[in-house]
Amino acid sequence: MAERVLITGGAGFIGSTLCAHLAAKGQEVWVMDDLSFGRRELAPVPDTRFLRVDIRKREEVSAAIRRVAPETVLHLAAIHFIPYCNQHPVEAADININGTIHVLDAAHAAGSVQQVFVASTAAVYPIADGAMAETHPTGPMDIYGTTKLATERIASEFCLRTRIPTIVGRFFNAFGPNETNPHLFPEIQKQVLAGARTLKLGNLDPKRDFIHTSDMAEAMDALLRVNIEGCEVFNIGRGIEYSVREIVEAFARQLGEELTIDVDPARVRAVERMHLLADVTKLKRRTGWTPKWGIDEGVATLLKETV
Repeated sequence: MAERVLITGGAGFIGSTLCAHLAAKGQEVWVMDDLSFGRRELAPVPDTRFLRVDIRKREEVSAAIRRVAPETVLHLAAIHFIPYCNQHPVEAADININGTIHVLDAAHAAGSVQQVFVASTAAVYPIADGAMAETHPTGPMDIYGTTKLATERIASEFCLRTRIPTIVGRFFNAFGPNETNPHLFPEIQKQVLAGARTLKLGNLDPKRDFIHTSDMAEAMDALLRVNIEGCEVFNIGRGIEYSVREIVEAFARQLGEELTIDVDPARVRAVERMHLLADVTKLKRRTGWTPKWGIDEGVATLLKETV
């Protein structure tokens, strides 16, 4: 019998890939999303299993999860575009913190939930050089990271209170299809597919650990199949850093054309960390997972899309 799984934020960037992955594995996937950032067509579930619910609305969340009666809840719904969070801190806190409380409380009250996954972020880490393991001290430098660190604390308290095994996944920089925010990859993709060969971009030298959403879905699936006891935190990244310049070079290789960069002052972030790299030793050791998608393979698929 298929396991019943509920994914909040399942019509978003990472959630949509996770939906498709778990459905392909034979799971009965349900999606909860208010479509404020996600798009209905991205969630590959029938209408009968799509719940348009705002996680800030406690009673609606509770009623929906009680009706679905899932065995596993994967909570990905959040505002995660850092500039937007910094500009709208009250909204970011309401969705990312209060929304998480509502989802977790409803999961407990439903009586059916046996395991929970809560999405966090590498933005909980401070500025540092070198790969960061899960034991590295936290120290977020923006509103988004601050709300997500609070989310982690809430998840830990939830686990202590309910004894429901809880996984916290610290997502590093995702790339792949269905991006719903103007991050680096979709911005380059949009400009290139519009015919531009001189790209208007912001900070060029910071390096990030970019991981394809398909690899992220595989990692989450693998973690769900590990016998987690209590609350555990896992980095979900690739363990390799790339600068913006190197990503542009990957697009140029796949195009077979030269690309140049014009730094746009309006896109330059005044406060920027130079490195953000995952130590994924724990994830690999506990699950046997290894990433499959390289930057060039991912870029090649993006160039086949229309925007």
